[in-house]
Amino acid sequence: MKLAHKCLQRTLLVALVVGLSGCTSVPITGRKQLRLMPVSTMMSMSSQQYSDFLEKNPPSNDAEGQAQVRRVGRRIQGAVEEHMTSIGHREDMTDYDWQFNLVDDDQINAWALPGGRVVVYSGLLEVAQNDTGLAVVMGHEIAHALADHGNERVSQMMLAQAGTLALAIGLSNSDAENPQLWMLAFGIGTQLGLMLPYSRLHESEADYLGLVFMSMAGYDPRESVAFWQRMSEAGEAKPPEIISTHPSDATRIRNLTERLPETIPLYEKALAEHEAERDG
Repeated sequence: MKLAHKCLQRTLLVALVVGLSGCTSVPITGRKQLRLMPVSTMMSMSSQQYSDFLEKNPPSNDAEGQAQVRRVGRRIQGAVEEHMTSIGHREDMTDYDWQFNLVDDDQINAWALPGGRVVVYSGLLEVAQNDTGLAVVMGHEIAHALADHGNERVSQMMLAQAGTLALAIGLSNSDAENPQLWMLAFGIGTQLGLMLPYSRLHESEADYLGLVFMSMAGYDPRESVAFWQRMSEAGEAKPPEIISTHPSDATRIRNLTERLPETIPLYEKALAEHEAERDG
């Protein structure tokens, strides 16, 4: 009886939090999302996870590759910050600590943590081929951070498992450093069931936002199609889309192609502004 009472209390607490302050909107897409975790908690855990990872996986000594990752990352960062300022939401990024690091690993992959902490694996550079190809992936990862998908994932877990240990972990400061919660929240590992559709939604949203961001930064969004075609050829066998957290390459290419008429003008505007600055 006592356990049931505690579970009820926790469920009611979640409902109260949701009702008071849990709903926000994703920049640009305007999609309503749930964010229950305090920003300070997300940023603190992101910083700790990033530091722990780099301690075990030091940044690459490949000076050229490292410079490329940081050059592309900072250029997209600048475009994102300029856009957020233009729409009056620059304060939403006050706690961001942008970091871009290349790590030696043959995986064709990259990831980002809340607050703008990004890692690119060296295996990705060959498929990227150039700065524009790399911008496709880094724009996508930066989009995850800006859309606060990590917080949304934690919040969904808390609701899906209300009254269980996951809720206690999410709401208790003493358990806030439980690594399993944060591994799931930051996309390290997947699960079937309730969380899966949201994960695919996050990936598709990050694809779109990433396309917008790379275009705003002056990278040709048409390269996104060529990049994912190369990824399709280079990738290992993938699970069917229905049991994957990522859209299939074919779905991704189709969706990106449909967005090109919207994003090419952003790219052309960025080029024109760059030319004006250079000539002025």
